[in-house]
Amino acid sequence: MVDSVRDTAEDLELLNRYWAAANYLTVAQIYLQDNPLLREPLRPGHIKPRLLGHWGTSPGISLIYAHLNRVIRRTGAHVLFVTGPGHGGPAVVANTYLEGTYSEVYPEVGQDLQGLRRLVRQFSTPGGISSHVGPATPGSIHEGGELGYSLMHATGAVMDNPELIAACVVGDGEAETGPLEASWKAPNFLNAARDGAVLPILHLNGYKISGPTVLGCRTDAEVAALLRAQGWEPVVVSGDDPGAVHRSMAAAMDGAHGRIRGIQAEAREQGGDGPGALAGDRLADAQGLDRAAGSGRPTSRGFLPVPSGSAPDRSRKPPAPCPAGVLVAVLSPGEAVRRRREAGCRTRRTAA
Repeated sequence: MVDSVRDTAEDLELLNRYWAAANYLTVAQIYLQDNPLLREPLRPGHIKPRLLGHWGTSPGISLIYAHLNRVIRRTGAHVLFVTGPGHGGPAVVANTYLEGTYSEVYPEVGQDLQGLRRLVRQFSTPGGISSHVGPATPGSIHEGGELGYSLMHATGAVMDNPELIAACVVGDGEAETGPLEASWKAPNFLNAARDGAVLPILHLNGYKISGPTVLGCRTDAEVAALLRAQGWEPVVVSGDDPGAVHRSMAAAMDGAHGRIRGIQAEAREQGGDGPGALAGDRLADAQGLDRAAGSGRPTSRGFLPVPSGSAPDRSRKPPAPCPAGVLVAVLSPGEAVRRRREAGCRTRRTAA
């Protein structure tokens, strides 16, 4: 049981170093075309003439990626990483490069200085790779750049796949789209006895391209109430201190994994065949944390609206809730960032 294993200070420091390395590679891809390790003074010629790729969503994606890997290594869980934010491509590429997968698929992008130079130079460059997670990204089976479909794809992926956990990162800009708003009803379509689990992580940093987000202008309590009404169990991860956030995120992930497996074990022991209430966790990632630290996306092909099999008997209560997710992690911003965000929300409401 993961919950019984305590992280040492060294464990969390190594996790933080990995996260910082992923963040650096993300920034390098967005800005640099040469001098990837900054071993010489930065010159204009080292900077790309046209910058694409979103930094704001990237540290949160890498944080989630690192902590999911931690759970996988400790438990052997089968996890599918579904990334909703549209231009989080550099973060996913950075993580696949750090873990070695990228170089396995593309040997010319090796684990050396020349390979690193090629990695940063090719990003969002004609003849290179796209700023979102495209088909060329190792493990990607879904084209990025379109918002709103991540949670329904994650739901479809776990149907009749009882051992799979689909960890789905939902951006708070994406959360305003019609498809994603409807997808919060996923608990009604999953069955803990025969399906896997969806673990949605609401990446709530408060902003989209055009300004503050609707959920970003709500309090944590209001967002949690909305998620509970849809059948989820929200868990909030909040802060702007990287060390504290790593500890909180590790505890939230361990609790989510344990909760999912407990729900599934109960449902499968009792042989339930109907959908029930589900669990969730909310991640509101902090812009303040992003700046202070300086720091994949495979999804399923389709979504089946109703699980196959006989219709459930509505006359009896389902024996156990279905784990459509035990995490909607909320990395809420630090207080200074929160005040600026709230001021932006007030300004927008006044202008409207």
